[in-house]
Amino acid sequence: MTDHIRWGILGAAGFARKTMAPAINAAQRSRLVALATRDPARAAPFAAIAPGLRVHDSYDALLADPGIDAVYIPLPNALHVDWSIRAAHAGKAVLCEKPIALHADDFDRLIAAREATGHLIAEGWMPAHHPQWQTVRDLIAQGALGQLHSVTGAFTYGLADPGNIRLSADLAGGALRDVGVYPIGAFRFATGREPQILWADAIRENGVDTSAWVQARAGDIRFSFHVSMRTTRYQSMVFEGSHGRLSVMAPFNPGQYGQADLHLAIEGAPLRIISFPDARQYALQVEAVAATLLDGAAFPYPLEVARGTQAAIDAVFAKLDEKGVAYGPQ
Repeated sequence: MTDHIRWGILGAAGFARKTMAPAINAAQRSRLVALATRDPARAAPFAAIAPGLRVHDSYDALLADPGIDAVYIPLPNALHVDWSIRAAHAGKAVLCEKPIALHADDFDRLIAAREATGHLIAEGWMPAHHPQWQTVRDLIAQGALGQLHSVTGAFTYGLADPGNIRLSADLAGGALRDVGVYPIGAFRFATGREPQILWADAIRENGVDTSAWVQARAGDIRFSFHVSMRTTRYQSMVFEGSHGRLSVMAPFNPGQYGQADLHLAIEGAPLRIISFPDARQYALQVEAVAATLLDGAAFPYPLEVARGTQAAIDAVFAKLDEKGVAYGPQ
């Protein structure tokens, strides 16, 4: 391995083109060097970002490229586990788009592959790398809010394209798998607690949940959230305690959903605003992979932690199934 990480991307997904390819090249000690796609037209925007880009006509050909140290996998959800495992066995470190798995038990296979090969396999849950969330976790741990008693979250947007893979049951689409990982993951990351799902409801279209409402509890902390692909763009996470409230104004996609600001309202004190205008969470995520591979640093969001979020999503689907309706592939 050189003094930087050489990245390849499996597939020319729009998110990879718009967000992750630029993030890889913006990150320290990382370079995008290869892409797998059969369509030269789809490769062109990536080549503009990374001159000299090698374009392979299959995923297997990219995995066989000895000049690649790590791969980013933005494939449909249903393909994540198998291609992550194949990439690790091909000698590559893996950063896979969330959700990396469809069921908590799938993490056992991923962890086994990581241990057998010695290669990093990680889920791309980018808030874990943003300093605003590290600050949220620290404030709660320090007791800045007093006794935490309520957490609420939301992540909604409007999806107009009927052919979008997020609307495909066969490819494991749906709002919970697409964005439910964010409020659940944020609750777990910030509090260190595991939510027990008490109630869930959803709107289903063609076997896919397009909106969902969930209520949960972790000890004496109540947690509720709403996710949707059928409404306006909105994100929020609010932590309420006995002495104050902490509002995360753009919790998951700063820039697209507003600036990364924390509003800390402590009873009897002026509102405190903590801003992170320059943090680039996707580049920081890539840099965390480089730190793991080049420096031996522990990856901030290991599979064992990501597994807990998937277990909570599994529990939400179980609550929905109690209503007699199956939501997506089982």
